[in-house]
Amino acid sequence: MMKDLRNVRNEYKQKPLDEHMMDTNPMDEFHKWFELVLESHVYEPTAMVLSTIGNDGFPESRIVLLKELRDDGFVFYTNYDSAKGNQIEKNNKVGLNFFWSTLERQVRVTGCIEKISEEDSDAYYDSRPYSSQVTAWASPQSRRVENRAFLVNEATRYREKFHPVGIPRPQFWGGYIIKPEKVEFWQGRGDRLHDRIVYEKKREGIWKTYRLAP
Repeated sequence: MMKDLRNVRNEYKQKPLDEHMMDTNPMDEFHKWFELVLESHVYEPTAMVLSTIGNDGFPESRIVLLKELRDDGFVFYTNYDSAKGNQIEKNNKVGLNFFWSTLERQVRVTGCIEKISEEDSDAYYDSRPYSSQVTAWASPQSRRVENRAFLVNEATRYREKFHPVGIPRPQFWGGYIIKPEKVEFWQGRGDRLHDRIVYEKKREGIWKTYRLAP
């Protein structure tokens, strides 16, 4: 029998979050948090939930991987012709959510998304493992396929097509950057009195900060 989910809970015991000790810029504060994440050897530290708005008006979420942290935003890579790529083309307002359970920390981001330069996408693609380069060509991401054999056969076909000259980046694949308009830093606390500190962008380089009730 499944355990009664009403009784599944953990107590949060990490240190508090003091807004007076936080940086004035949320990206600078995120850099500090992320350094701690990497030092703590969190499993899948770069995993983040990306939320977009589907054509039916409903939100859609999936895990993507953070591949670069810039001063002005968060970079990941994907197929531009995927479902999320098509949704982004129609609505560039998106959400991100990072959750690192062992640190009892969460970061929520809302902002606008745009493609990065082709040169930057080329540079990252060239750094990927060979098998990942093949998959970028072989997978018609988000589209229905008959079976797994189709994908395996497509991967074989592209290996043969590009052998031995190397695999160029497909024009339908590349990077996006999410530039934040609002960032919330969440720290778990005892008795569910969690700390929530929000940065809200007022104009370029100027952020307002405030605390939310948990």
